[in-house]
Amino acid sequence: MTIATLLKGHEKDLGGGLIVRRYLPAAVKQAVGPFIFFDHFGPMDVAPGANHDVRPHPHIGLATVTYLFEGAMDHRDSIGSVQRIEPGAINWMTAGRGIVHSERTPKDLVDRPHRTHGLQLWAALPLAHEEDEPSFCHTAADEIPELEVQGARVRVLIGSAFGKTSPVRTYSQTLYLDVTLQAGQQLGLTGLPAEAAIYPISGALEVDGVPLALHTMALLDTAAAQRVLAGSDARFVVIGGEPLEGRRFMSWNFVSSRKERIQQAAEDWTARRFDPVPGETEWIPLPARMPV
Repeated sequence: MTIATLLKGHEKDLGGGLIVRRYLPAAVKQAVGPFIFFDHFGPMDVAPGANHDVRPHPHIGLATVTYLFEGAMDHRDSIGSVQRIEPGAINWMTAGRGIVHSERTPKDLVDRPHRTHGLQLWAALPLAHEEDEPSFCHTAADEIPELEVQGARVRVLIGSAFGKTSPVRTYSQTLYLDVTLQAGQQLGLTGLPAEAAIYPISGALEVDGVPLALHTMALLDTAAAQRVLAGSDARFVVIGGEPLEGRRFMSWNFVSSRKERIQQAAEDWTARRFDPVPGETEWIPLPARMPV
């Protein structure tokens, strides 16, 4: 069987009724390739006036990767980036030595009923890039390579697959695919990186004849080819890449290969030494307890 491990994940309330399902990091697997964090939020109906805004907060040592299926959000950060994020686009924010950002509901949606649905992943930066200058890169939906293969529609969000390469720049080998598969169709996955996982967004899937339930992530044995069969119209993502050089320490929004660096970041945030987000006055305080 090519499924090595199943991750069930757990629910976490981010406030305002926004519930996410979190799969990485897990007790049995901290990261899949560079991806050290995996949250799935929605699909959910948002009532007018609901407050799902995420106030300014800091990051170090990672890159946030935001991808929406429905809805929209406004991204602002401390290096001056202002970007409306909409379905199909990839937004890669490199925190490096430190960045602050907010994620808010766009003003035109605040007083309207709407839907929200998407994924946010974090990619831990390689050791040589943990302290890089922060940056932000928006890749529009129409810039993402898309192709039909074996009855599947594949969007190559990051990395290379099926002869297509995403324009999104990364710091190590990274793979992120969005796949739509019609009922009864089968897609073969070959040439996967050393670490890879499949996560179903909707529909019924089988991986080499083994059912893969919704809200379950399958870590793959990439030594063998994978056959993904749709029992109904289905959508799933594939993530992966080369393994990290070593285990990372994580606490709140900070990732680093060194515990003392996380402690320094916590002290800097409390002392308001991070650059602020222009135009923002709110901020999220450091949690009272920050286990590393």
